[in-house]
Amino acid sequence: MKKKRMMGWMFGIPLIVILLIIIIRIRDVEKDTITRAAAYKAAALSVWTVEECGQKSQESSMFSASSQNQWYVKYMDALYQEGWISRDLTPATEETAEGALTYEEAAYLAGQVSDQLEDQVGMTKKNRQSPYPSKSWWKLYEEICGELEVWEEDGKVREETLTICGTFEDTGEKTPWRAYTSEGSRGFEGLGLSAYRDREIRVLSSGREILRVIEKVSDSVVYKNIWIIDAKDDSINGYLGSITRDLPIKSKLKDPEEMSGQVADVYLTDGEVKKVVLKKERISGKVLQVSDEFIEVEGYGEIPLTEDFRVYRLYGELRRQNLSDVVVGYDAQEFVVEDKKLCAALTMRPFDAEKIRVLIMDNGFRSIYHDSVTLEFKVPGEMITGDKTEAFKAGDVVTFRSGDNRLSGDRVILRPSDESAGIRIPTINRGAGTPEYPGQIEVKQESGGLVIVNEVYLEEYLKRVVPSEMPASYELEALKTQAVCARTYAWRQIMANGYKDHGAHVDDSTQYQVYNNTETYNSTDTAVNETYGKMVMYDNEVAEIYYFSTSCGHTTDGTLWGADQSKYPYLKGVAVREEGGALDLTNNEDFAQYIKSVPDGFESDIGLYRWKTSLTSRQLERKVTGLGNITKVAMKERSTGGIGKVLVVQGTAGSKEIRGEWQIRSTLGNQDLVIEQQNGNTITGWDSLPSAFVSIECGSPDGDGVTTFTIYGGGYGHGVGMSQNGAQGMAKAGKDYREILEFFFPGTRIAEIEDVS
Repeated sequence: MKKKRMMGWMFGIPLIVILLIIIIRIRDVEKDTITRAAAYKAAALSVWTVEECGQKSQESSMFSASSQNQWYVKYMDALYQEGWISRDLTPATEETAEGALTYEEAAYLAGQVSDQLEDQVGMTKKNRQSPYPSKSWWKLYEEICGELEVWEEDGKVREETLTICGTFEDTGEKTPWRAYTSEGSRGFEGLGLSAYRDREIRVLSSGREILRVIEKVSDSVVYKNIWIIDAKDDSINGYLGSITRDLPIKSKLKDPEEMSGQVADVYLTDGEVKKVVLKKERISGKVLQVSDEFIEVEGYGEIPLTEDFRVYRLYGELRRQNLSDVVVGYDAQEFVVEDKKLCAALTMRPFDAEKIRVLIMDNGFRSIYHDSVTLEFKVPGEMITGDKTEAFKAGDVVTFRSGDNRLSGDRVILRPSDESAGIRIPTINRGAGTPEYPGQIEVKQESGGLVIVNEVYLEEYLKRVVPSEMPASYELEALKTQAVCARTYAWRQIMANGYKDHGAHVDDSTQYQVYNNTETYNSTDTAVNETYGKMVMYDNEVAEIYYFSTSCGHTTDGTLWGADQSKYPYLKGVAVREEGGALDLTNNEDFAQYIKSVPDGFESDIGLYRWKTSLTSRQLERKVTGLGNITKVAMKERSTGGIGKVLVVQGTAGSKEIRGEWQIRSTLGNQDLVIEQQNGNTITGWDSLPSAFVSIECGSPDGDGVTTFTIYGGGYGHGVGMSQNGAQGMAKAGKDYREILEFFFPGTRIAEIEDVS
């Protein structure tokens, strides 16, 4: 019996060892495989975005209805449609998708890119059904991306280092597969990232989707300049810039109360807080300029920003903001200081948009820079340079030239005792002569020259915008529509902070709204006063509004400029007539018939309601080159209301498409053209056509091969939003400003500025 037992041990132990080796090898093979789902996701995202794959899958899916909710379906469907996956070789089932990619399948996909890559797979008769090693796949994938020219350091497919701040599991969001990282949110479909929370990892990404985790870089991370909401003995509740998390602390905090409501650097190792560095020094003051390198704060000058500068909105819902949300001209922020640099801005309250900062351009609106500027006080005032203040009397004049020593440090602020009295600037000439500006004037030396900023109350600004944009002789209700539109537009521009690099919101040219180009009038002042604070609102937000001079009887919609119609449903085309509605004028024949007639409407008596001109092929050839002799011009595509969207110019040596309403107007325009209005008056010297609401007739070439194109047009301006002459016609017909605005911006309402959050 003992002998038999010994024999059993002698043969059994080696057998067990062999079995263990086989199991270990099998597991190693399993570890070195890649699922079809993961491989095909990567392949699809080398060509398309996640959204594009989803769209393809919605249009046509190879999977059964019960499998449609699986994350990998959209990627495999995209590849099926393009022939990168063979349905015979790889059936569209969950079992197949979750199984290991084979040599044969890898070779098939690689072969769709190039024969050379197919050979590189190394498929044989013996291994064709064997799992393709994961390492081999990712090496092949790099070659595929290189062949497709999408492998770039900062391109579509790239490697990047991320700190995983948390996933959707930490936030309780219903949207799965979302990670919050040091570089923004990332998708990670099919991967497990929870184990890497509070770790730094190296990943392969396509767009904003993680394809694989390459390696863990570090178990230690630092969350720089986070906002600590609350602190307890054993944890910190911190806002990491996109999510809020409880960060565990191994040793108890001595004074957790002092951490609450502070900006801090938090150091973690193995997912636990090891050190917290609070940043308690704060300053506040009016923001005068914002750049990528510094913020200029009144009383402090230009203060540099740290590399990890953060902006947090603390009122209402806590959220991360951008540097562009630090609005110049306001003191709504407190700034956190670290080693004489700003590490964070804390937005403490909403902006009231009480004032606007206007960049004053030079004569002719050619540049924002001035070689010199002379300023004359109408009333007593003061000049402030840093911590130095100098008094001025009424009538005093001061001149600055580029390079002036007085401008070598801080900007100079000239502040009258009565901000409504104004400061004259004799070195600037406008339509009404030498302009006077209410509010304060600031002068700063920049590399391009002197920059002049006028900070003025918004309502005072509007009193100088409205008469510059609409004749003061128009009906009061029309002027009110202009006042509300101008206020709405200005409010959005203040929030947009477009000239923050120069300490302003807008300039005074037609690029924004023309400001202070004419005198003020009682009628326009009344229009501003009687609509005080009122703006166009949609869905409790300030609307994106536009206006233009004259329609052709129909406006167009925001898609003309690529806007999402679902986002701006109130920017829609309407027929500018008593019954309103809309016409289908997108067909060339229908539009030609419409534009050659004079349909009755609110502005059908305006000269530019209908106009006509002619252009020769020789004139057009000066602007559209490389086509030989131009023989034909035709509108290929029209948008709502019939406005031209795509123009085709054909010549003996080829053709070219002109896209966009402004490009069409400028291409067909010419200073030599004579534009005949419907009232018989003519216009010459315009570089562009009055509008892109045009129909073109091609004549026959003459003896010199010159073709004449007759252009029938209507309206003046881009055609989106409110027609100013249409508003005037409606006001004459007895409609008030609310009715007019709701006509041109359907679905909107008029609200007080206090209603805006």
